[in-house]
Amino acid sequence: MTEAFARVYDSHWYVLGQEVKRFEEEYAAFNHVEYAVGVANGLDALTLALRVLGIGPGDEVIVPSNTYIATWLAVTQVGATPVAVEPDPITSNLNPKLIEAALTTRTRAIMPVHLYGQACRMREIMAIAHRYGLQVVEDNAQAQGAVFEGQLTGSFGAVNGTSFYPGKNLGALGDAGAITTNDADLAQKLQVLRNYGSQQKYYNSVVGYNSRLDELQGALLRVKLPHLPTWTDLRQQVAAWYGQHLAGIEGLHLPRTAPGATNVYHLYVVHHGRRDALQQHLAAAGISTMIHYPVPPHRQQAYASLNLPAGRFPIAEELAATCLSLPMWPGMQEAHVAAVAAAIRSLPR
Repeated sequence: MTEAFARVYDSHWYVLGQEVKRFEEEYAAFNHVEYAVGVANGLDALTLALRVLGIGPGDEVIVPSNTYIATWLAVTQVGATPVAVEPDPITSNLNPKLIEAALTTRTRAIMPVHLYGQACRMREIMAIAHRYGLQVVEDNAQAQGAVFEGQLTGSFGAVNGTSFYPGKNLGALGDAGAITTNDADLAQKLQVLRNYGSQQKYYNSVVGYNSRLDELQGALLRVKLPHLPTWTDLRQQVAAWYGQHLAGIEGLHLPRTAPGATNVYHLYVVHHGRRDALQQHLAAAGISTMIHYPVPPHRQQAYASLNLPAGRFPIAEELAATCLSLPMWPGMQEAHVAAVAAAIRSLPR
């Protein structure tokens, strides 16, 4: 890692240099796509993906009701309207069977989110998109390396966004993101959009953004990328241990993976009807947990203008009220998993 720091420092080239170019090539190869375009963060990745497809005011984009708000914000940033669809309560991911009922003449795209690291049921989603002439933009921020029926997430849609926020499975040392695509024309337009709308310095062909993957972050991500498959294996081992040690606990619902999908376990999320009591009980035992996410996007003040009252998306609201993320990291030992499980079992009734 220190060698990467020194390499960038000594190059005297800190924006859109060789480190970013090489990381883009390496990440594209990892994700089995032709092109990756590095940008400043995951939200910008999704926003620019929608923008390059021409989605804007008057358009609607199908989004999950159960997701981090960045998915919705990207739609709003381009002037379009997010239209929420409930998740499958078993997987917490967008339920393909509910999408068609939400479509209107203004629908332009579907934005599935591979939540917590599990691949969505992409064959069904892609079939709906093809049937109605819609674009697909994957939110792959939590699932680098996940697969659905042999194909990597982030390679199904026309353009797809991901995040390298430090807490992600492949994390930078600051904000960072990327867009993946197999379309050469879209890749070239994205390279222009991220750089003030310019191909040549001081000449601007379109109204663009300042959203470039930092050269230093590109260098650091190049160091970490080769380790990602091993880290994924380690996360999946931890999840398997959790499944063994948490089995049979009354009222505790463990993650379940859809047929054909894999889960890279960005998070290990369980559900419990007494979630707050369980979290407090674990905290008293010295075990830190988190809630991803306590308030669904439709109940956030930012989206009060959509007039989506409590109860409008009951599955998302139920998941938000019961979800708890247990400790999960590559290299976590079975003894630690067993200790977490023992603390959960000791929750007073």
